[in-house]
Amino acid sequence: MASTYEFFMESNSLSSLWSENNSGSWGVLFTISAIFAAIVYAWSCLKSSRISPPLPPGPRGLPLVGNLLSVDPQLHTYFAGLSKTYGPIYKLRLGTRLCVVIASPSAAREVLKENDLTFSSRGVNCAAGDVALYGGAGIVCTPYGPEWRMLRKVCVLKMLSNTALDSVHQLRHSQVRKAVRYFYSQVGSPVNIGEQLFVATLNLTTNMLWGGTMLEEEAGAEVLAEFREAMVDIAVLSGKPNISELYPFLTRFDVQGIRKQMKAVELKFDSIFEKVIEQRLKMDKQGAQESKDFLTFMLRYKDEGGDAKTPLTMTHLKALLLDMVVGGSDTSSNTIEFAMAEMMNKPVVLEKAQRELDAVVGKDSIVQESHIHRLPYLEAVMKETLRLHPALPLMLPHCPSETCIVGGYTIPKGSKVFVNVWDIHRDPSNWEDPLEFNPERFLNGKYDFTGSNFNYFPFGSGKRICPGTATAERLVMHLLASLLHSFDWKLPQGETKVDSSEKFGMVMMKKVPMVAIPTPRLLDSELYQ
Repeated sequence: MASTYEFFMESNSLSSLWSENNSGSWGVLFTISAIFAAIVYAWSCLKSSRISPPLPPGPRGLPLVGNLLSVDPQLHTYFAGLSKTYGPIYKLRLGTRLCVVIASPSAAREVLKENDLTFSSRGVNCAAGDVALYGGAGIVCTPYGPEWRMLRKVCVLKMLSNTALDSVHQLRHSQVRKAVRYFYSQVGSPVNIGEQLFVATLNLTTNMLWGGTMLEEEAGAEVLAEFREAMVDIAVLSGKPNISELYPFLTRFDVQGIRKQMKAVELKFDSIFEKVIEQRLKMDKQGAQESKDFLTFMLRYKDEGGDAKTPLTMTHLKALLLDMVVGGSDTSSNTIEFAMAEMMNKPVVLEKAQRELDAVVGKDSIVQESHIHRLPYLEAVMKETLRLHPALPLMLPHCPSETCIVGGYTIPKGSKVFVNVWDIHRDPSNWEDPLEFNPERFLNGKYDFTGSNFNYFPFGSGKRICPGTATAERLVMHLLASLLHSFDWKLPQGETKVDSSEKFGMVMMKKVPMVAIPTPRLLDSELYQ
């Protein structure tokens, strides 16, 4: 009771003090307190601003849809236009997704080198990642971590190293000669170059993967036909607008049925892979001579135990096979098509490339991979083509694993980050006459494909740099050199120029397919057999 009484008396005394004392003194005290509170608040705001810089600038969006209604399908050029208004780092919202676009070498360096680990995961299409690519088990979609490092090791050391590539050289060479034979059969007739190059690069890629396993030509042709059909299906589905990508909370409902359709496509691929793997295992059981193809390398690595902590599973194996075909076919064929288009529009470049080939190879022989390192001008042609027309103009999007600072702006965790390499490669502050096709700019050896120079990095940079760079370089150079060495090319009657305009998609492609007429230029017709 005493304590309760004392409490009320104390309260009453304080109340009396407030009402009876000089009100002016209390006014001074209140003013001082208010000033102190304002100082504390200002200091807190200043401290907060130092810890969390603002988000990048960007166009104002609408509720729910963000900037979706103003987006141009040609994303690479649309983004390049926005960078002229908002600078080299800016944001926009596509649905509820916060997207950040990087459009300068210095900002790209911060993302891909200085904050490489933070940006080492992908922000990929949920349908493609969860279903078509075996639940994201391949090297493209797997988040950075032990599993991804194991997959990278399998790709770089076991399959795509120079030693591994040398061992399947003959599988590539046979398909290059097959492509030359096809074009020879079409001499004097207009040929859809892009279409035939896709067939050739798909043949090349799949032959490296399992060409030593599917030895019977009829069986191999059947598998390839099934694979082409499945590739068309996945290209169509991946190109569809996916509402779940814009509003991730809808993913579980599959409102457009894309997940279901992707699952059906996955089953097609799975049937093909099972058929090929079964054939390889059957050959091993029968004691057949060991073949030299990537499937054999992967199965051996899997059987040997691979990484003890993160073993290679059959799902990983199939996902890697798919990654390599999808990533290595149309990217390579489109690069060769763009190169031929640019050279036909600039005959002096085409003549220089052919003179170099004649000097190194001769018109009485055929191009071999061993010639490639002796063709610096043709290599410059390839590099210049990839500068103007990078296969992945926005690369694959990155997804920061934690909130970080880039260029003085806050990039929130989980945002989708695009690096517009197409825009960077055409920056007039870094490139003289950036829209001009000029291979000579690469003859000084200053630029390569390592991703260390952020003025030029067509295959990406950092931990997520394309693991198939060496393969792509060999494939593109060998096939392009063979076509330029074996044939002269002219446009159909009435046409004077090749349309080099681009169409944005899963990969960069020509808006208008290139059609040209081949004419033999070698001394002996036997060289086309």
